[in-house]
Amino acid sequence: MTHPHTELLHLPATRPPSAEGPSTPYTVDVTPESAGWGHSSLRVLTLAPGQEHAFATGDSEWIVLPLSGGCTVTATEASGDTHAFRLTGRASVFTSPTDFAYLPRDASARIASAAGGRFALTGARCERRLPARYRPASAVPVELRGSGSCSRQVNNFAAADVFACDRLIAVEVLTPGGNWSSYPPHKHDEERPGEESELEEIYYFEIADSPAGTPGLGYQRVSPSGHGKVGTDLLAEVRSGDTVLIPDGWHGPSIAAPGHDMYYLNVMAGPGAERAWLICDHPDHGWIRSTWPDQPVDPRLPLYPAAGDHR
Repeated sequence: MTHPHTELLHLPATRPPSAEGPSTPYTVDVTPESAGWGHSSLRVLTLAPGQEHAFATGDSEWIVLPLSGGCTVTATEASGDTHAFRLTGRASVFTSPTDFAYLPRDASARIASAAGGRFALTGARCERRLPARYRPASAVPVELRGSGSCSRQVNNFAAADVFACDRLIAVEVLTPGGNWSSYPPHKHDEERPGEESELEEIYYFEIADSPAGTPGLGYQRVSPSGHGKVGTDLLAEVRSGDTVLIPDGWHGPSIAAPGHDMYYLNVMAGPGAERAWLICDHPDHGWIRSTWPDQPVDPRLPLYPAAGDHR
C-alpha cells in the first residue's frame, strides 16, 4: 500500500527545521497555511525555567493548555483590557486534567513559566471576539467512552457543548495500552445539517514510557472517504511529539501498543455556521458500538479521575 500524503499528514517529533524560513520557538507549529486548510492550528511551546514567550493571536482564538508544568498567561485585548491568569498545570498529560486559559482574536499574549514546562496552543480562525477567560481543572468533564478493548477516557475541556468558543473544538483522549481508540472509524469531512460537520482535525500524540523507561509507540490510520478534497490515505507509526493532520477521510483506529498508554490532543475547526462535532461512522465498522453495552469498561479507566474527584 502506498500513502501519497504521508509527508503532508504525519509530522514526526524529530523532523528537521524547515529550510524555507527562520526557526520558531515551537516544537510543533501547524498553521492553516502549513496544513493547506482554512481553520485549525496547533503549536507546542517549550519554556525553560524563567523563560517567557510573546505572540499575537491574530485572526484566531487560542487556548493555552499546559502539557507539563505551569505558567502565567497575560492577554491584552483589542479594547486595551489586560488579564493575567495563573495556570497551575500538571506534572504530565498522564497525571491529571489541567486548568487552561482562553485568548480571543486580535489580542497580544505572553506566556511565562517560573519552573519551565511544555504548553499546547490550540487555535482556530474565527469571526467573533469572545472575552479572555480562565477555566479551572475542576470544571473539565472526564468521560469514559466505549467499552472492552475500545475503552478510552476523554477530557472534554473545550468540547462543543462544554466551553464556549467561536470555532475551536478541542479534547484530550487517553487510551490504555493495548486498546483501540478513535474507533469505529468515523469522518466529519462534509457539511450535512444535523448529521455531520465539516471539521479539519489535528492529532497530537504523547506515549507513556514502559516501567523500565523505554519509549512507546502507537499507530494511526486514516483512509479515503470519497468526500474529501485530498483523499487522505495514511498508516503511521506515532511516538511522543508526533502530529497527524486529518483534512478529510475516515480516521481510526488510534492504536496504543501493549504496555504503553497513549495520549492524544484533538484540535478541530471548520467553516460551518454551527460549532458542533457531528460524525458519521464507517459503514463497515459502526456495528461495533452495538457490542459495547455487553462489555465492561476497561478497569484501568479512568487513568485518573476528574480534578476534585477523590475516588
